Parts: sequence; structure tokens; C-alpha cells
Amino acid sequence: MESQLQQEQALPRPVPGRLRHRGVLRYPVVRQLLRFTGVGVICTVTSLALYAFLRPWIGAQPANAVALVLTSLMNTALNRRLTFKITERHRMKRDHLNGIIVILVALLITGGSLGVLHWINPDATVADELWTTTLSGFLATAVRFTLLRHWIFRRARHR
Repeated sequence: MESQLQQEQALPRPVPGRLRHRGVLRYPVVRQLLRFTGVGVICTVTSLALYAFLRPWIGAQPANAVALVLTSLMNTALNRRLTFKITERHRMKRDHLNGIIVILVALLITGGSLGVLHWINPDATVADELWTTTLSGFLATAVRFTLLRHWIFRRARHR
């Protein structure tokens, strides 16, 4: 009985309010990538829908820009709160201003890919444009995560 009590006392006790992760989830970057992916799926679907809706009226490049800017603002806000667990309003304006730079980088990547598509195939369909922006969006997403994690939200990198 006494040895069992000593064994129980020797076991580490969980810290109240702190979740213990096992396996690969013990690494903050893995948890952040999973949350970032969920936010990314929501923002990508929204961006594609906006692009497809706006494209017939304002053309490919402006539709891409409008869809990307609107969903990137949403993306920065969601990643701030969900991916990097920043809930205080402190530095929110600065985070969003820095997020504009990330938006511009993503716009260069996706807009550049549309420019290349139209240079190679001037008669590209909306479906071709959607595939192109989706594929180039994967690269833009990798760049976005890197910039958010190591620059804008570096203070929350280990959450």
C-alpha cells in the first residue's frame, strides 16, 4: 500500500488547464499546420466561389485580386485566433497590416500564374483559370504559413 502511494506521488501530475498532446501532436508546428489547413480549406473554397462569381463581370485578374484580398483578410483573422491562439486585441492592427504584405506576395504568385496561363493559352477557360489559381495557391499557402509563423505571429509559435 505504501509503495503504491509512493509510485502515485512519483508520477508527473498534469498542469491544470494545459492539455497534454501525444505522438506528433506534441509538436506545436504540427498542431498549427492542422489548424492552418482547416482555415485554408475554408478560405480556398470561399476564394474560388468569389472568383467564379466575379470573373464574368470584371475579368480574371481583378476577380482574382478581389477574391484573394477579401479571403486573405478573413484568413489572417482566423489564423490569428485559431491557428496561433492569439485572442487579445493587442497588436491586431499591426498583424493585419503585416498580413497585407502576405496578401501581396500571394497575389503576385497567383496573379503571376494567371498571367503565364494566358500567355501560354490566351483562350483559357474559367475552369483552366480556377485550376491554375488553385495550384499556385498551394505555393502561396506554403509561403503564407511560413510568413505568418516566423514573422507576423512569431510570438505565438509554440502554442
